[in-house]
Amino acid sequence: RTRVAPAVPRLSDTPDAMADQATAEMANMKVAEEDPEAAAKKAAKKAAKAAEAAAKKAKLEAKKAKLAEMEAAKKAKEAAGGGDGGKKKKEKKGGVDEEDLAALKAAQAVPKGEYKDPAVVPMAKAYDPKNVEAAWYDWWEKEGYFKPTMGTSKPKFVIVIPPPNVTGALHIGHALTNSIQDTIVRWRRMSGYEALWVPGTDHAGIATQTVVEKKLQREEGITRHDLGREKFLERVFEWKEQYGGKIFNQLKRLGSSLDWSRERFTMDEMLSKAVKEAFVRMHADGLVYRDNRLVNWCCRLKTAISDIEVDYVDLEGSKEMSVPGQDGKVEFGSIWSFAYPIEGGGEIVVATTRPETMLGDTAVAVHPDDARYKDVQGKHVIHPFNGRKIPIICDAELVDMSFGTGAVKITPAHDPNDFQTGKRHNLEFINMLTEEGMINDEGGDRFKGMKRFAARPAVIAALDELGLYRGKADNPMRLGLCSRSKDVIEPMLKPQWWVACDKMAAEACDAARSKELEILPNFMEPTWFRWLENIRDWCIS
Repeated sequence: RTRVAPAVPRLSDTPDAMADQATAEMANMKVAEEDPEAAAKKAAKKAAKAAEAAAKKAKLEAKKAKLAEMEAAKKAKEAAGGGDGGKKKKEKKGGVDEEDLAALKAAQAVPKGEYKDPAVVPMAKAYDPKNVEAAWYDWWEKEGYFKPTMGTSKPKFVIVIPPPNVTGALHIGHALTNSIQDTIVRWRRMSGYEALWVPGTDHAGIATQTVVEKKLQREEGITRHDLGREKFLERVFEWKEQYGGKIFNQLKRLGSSLDWSRERFTMDEMLSKAVKEAFVRMHADGLVYRDNRLVNWCCRLKTAISDIEVDYVDLEGSKEMSVPGQDGKVEFGSIWSFAYPIEGGGEIVVATTRPETMLGDTAVAVHPDDARYKDVQGKHVIHPFNGRKIPIICDAELVDMSFGTGAVKITPAHDPNDFQTGKRHNLEFINMLTEEGMINDEGGDRFKGMKRFAARPAVIAALDELGLYRGKADNPMRLGLCSRSKDVIEPMLKPQWWVACDKMAAEACDAARSKELEILPNFMEPTWFRWLENIRDWCIS
C-alpha cells in the first residue's frame, strides 16, 4: 500500500522559517563584514547561477517560438496548396518512385563501354546500387584503367588473385576477401604505383572431378572411365567455361579492378609448362621425391587426398553408418578380439577396429617388459587363413601393456602406426586391397573380390568357425571421411610424389624468430610455429 503524507506549508512560509532566514542573513552580513573576499566569491557564484538559469529559460522560450512559427508556416502551406507548393505528389509505379525508375532506365541505356555522363544521366533521389554501378565497369575496362603501363619508372605492385575453384559460384567469403584485395590494389594505383592484379580460376582437381563425374552419372549414366582421359578432360573444360564465366561476372559485379587481359586457368598450357618446370627444378634440388608411403586413400574417387581434406567423425561407441558404394550399413566404433595360434602350441589374443585388415598382418607386437609374453617373444603365430608364419616382435614404442591384451596386430601397409613399426623392424608390407577397396589376392579364394566392409563380417564369421573369435566391445574412435565423397578413408601404401617440408619449415620458423618475417597480429606466432614445427612431408600426387 502507498502512504500519502499530509500536505504541509512550505518551510519558507512558516513564521519560524522566516525568523531563521532573517537570522541567517544577519549572520552573512556579519561574515561579509569580517571576510569581504569570501563574501565577494559567494556573491559572484550566486550571480553566475542566476545568469545560467536565465540563459536556459531564454533558450527554451526561443525554441517554443520557433516551433510555433514552423507550425504556423505548415498550416499556411496546407491552406495554400496541399503542402507541396501547389504540385501534386508523384505517383508510384510498383512501389518505385517514377523519378528513380527513370534514372535507372537512363543508366541502363548507356551503351556498353561508354561514359555515363552525370550531366546527362539523372541521379536517383534514393541510393540504388543498380543505378549507381550501371555502365561504370564496362567503361573502366574499355579505357584500360586496370592495365599497368609497361616500361615506366614507377614502383611496381603485383598480386595474383587466390584463384577460386571452378566448381561453383562465389560466396560471401569471396566477396569479403576480394573487396579487401581490391582496396589495397586501388590504393597502390592511386599512390603512384604501376599496380597489377592478375585474375584466374583453379581447376580444383578432385573437387572438379567429383562434380563433373556426378553430372555425368546423373545426366548420362556414365563414368569418367567410360569416356576415357581425353574425353573426360574435354568435359572438365566445358564445365570450366560454364562456371568460370559466371565467377568472372561476379568479380566484375564486385567492381574488382583486375586486368582481364591476363586471365588464366590453372590448366592452361602456359601454366602447366611452368608447373612442370618447377617440378623438375624441385626434384633436382631434392625437394620433390618419390616414395612408397601411406596415403589417405579414397576408394570412391580412387585418389590420395591431403590431411586437410579429411573430415573426422567422433564416435562414442558402436554405430552403424552408411558408406558410399557399400551394400547396407557398416559397423564402426567397435573393437573385435581374436586369437592367433602360436607355432608349437598356445595362442595370443589381439584386438582390432578393422578385422578385415588381418589379411595383411605381418607381425604381432608385445612390450619387451611384459611378463605375460616373455616365453613367446621371438616365436611365430600362424595366420589362420593362409598359413603364413608371422613373427612375435617386441616394441616398447607402440605397445601399451595396460591396453587390451597387451598384444597388437601389425598391418604395416594399412595403418600409420604400424607403418612406422614395420620400418623399425624391417617387416613385410602386404597390401590386401585394390584401389577400388576390394579384397585382392591376399584374401584367398574365400575373400578375394569382396568389398572391404563386406569382408569385415565375413572375416569375423570365419574366425568364429575356427574357434578363434573372442568377441567385441565398444571403442570410442575418430573416423576419417573424404571431404569430397564422404567415403571412409583407407590408409593405403602407394608410390607417390612428396615435397620435403622439413628444411623449408625450419627456414620459415627462423625467419619469424629473427623478425625478418613479421607475423601480424603477433599473437598468431604460436600458431605459425605449431604448424611448421610439426609439419609432415606433403603428398602432391
